Amino acid sequence: MNDSAPGRIVLLTTSHRVAPGLLSWPAWQVLRAADRVLCADPAHPQLPYLREAGVEVEEGAATARELVDYCVSDARTAVVLTSAVGESALTDGLARLAGSGRETMPALELLPGSYDLPGARLIDLVQVMDRIRRACPWSGIRTHEDLAKYGLEETYELLEAIETGDRESLREELGDVLLQVVFHARIAEDDADEPFSVDDVAGVIVDKLIHRHPHVFGEESAETPEDVKAHWLRTKAVEKERESVTEGVPLGQPALALAAKLASRARAEGLDVTPPAGDGVGYELLALAVRAEADGVEPETALRAAARAYRDAIRAAEGGAGGV
Repeated sequence: MNDSAPGRIVLLTTSHRVAPGLLSWPAWQVLRAADRVLCADPAHPQLPYLREAGVEVEEGAATARELVDYCVSDARTAVVLTSAVGESALTDGLARLAGSGRETMPALELLPGSYDLPGARLIDLVQVMDRIRRACPWSGIRTHEDLAKYGLEETYELLEAIETGDRESLREELGDVLLQVVFHARIAEDDADEPFSVDDVAGVIVDKLIHRHPHVFGEESAETPEDVKAHWLRTKAVEKERESVTEGVPLGQPALALAAKLASRARAEGLDVTPPAGDGVGYELLALAVRAEADGVEPETALRAAARAYRDAIRAAEGGAGGV
């Protein structure tokens, strides 16, 4: 800002993602000290709060010429509360006057009155999804069951982006996966018996993360990743009160992932369980898959059945260990 300039024009910007009235201290200072405050948007969310605070706001737009003459004539300050779409006509006009070299110009200042916090664009996503749910004929009638297949597809596309190292695709696919979460949460709001919102979803996972990280949010200590994992598994076991390490392993996941998950659970518990016969790795798996396809058998289904047999073997071993 040029302190020697005759007067001052301040363009005050605010974020719709921050609760109205929560303005920065410099914003409140300039609003209270201004000779004139203008706003072209009569529905601007800040107006009720400014008036409640005793700030007089003129509803209407002023031209660049008008504001410059007003401020220069008596070294006055004018504040323009900008709308969500901006004030392009005003800013273009001010730029023309300032660039002409023939005008005495007041100081021109862009003052952010509120700032977006990290994650603020998630508010936009929730609002957009809400509007789509209410206004789109297709989205308005979708159910959780309708979207299930899309959740799987988007997850596979995310995994592919990770494996290929494509950063642009990674960013896009993370957004697509996030959309599935927000879409499901919005559908859940319409449930007649047990509605919940995206805030409820976020609240559950926030509470879970805090509870399962006592070394971050509590008084426990963890020096290594192994310590963290031990904390997590111990806390999770208490929460779930599971009788078998196989409980909570979703059988609907791809069979290779299912088998690996079961093996991981058994190893974590120190269970020495011999996998059922019939499994293979590498080219053996490829050969079996090719043969299955030729015989009209779905190899994923066949492997999932073998993994269920492995789960049963783990439970049997747990029963034997409990009797020692």
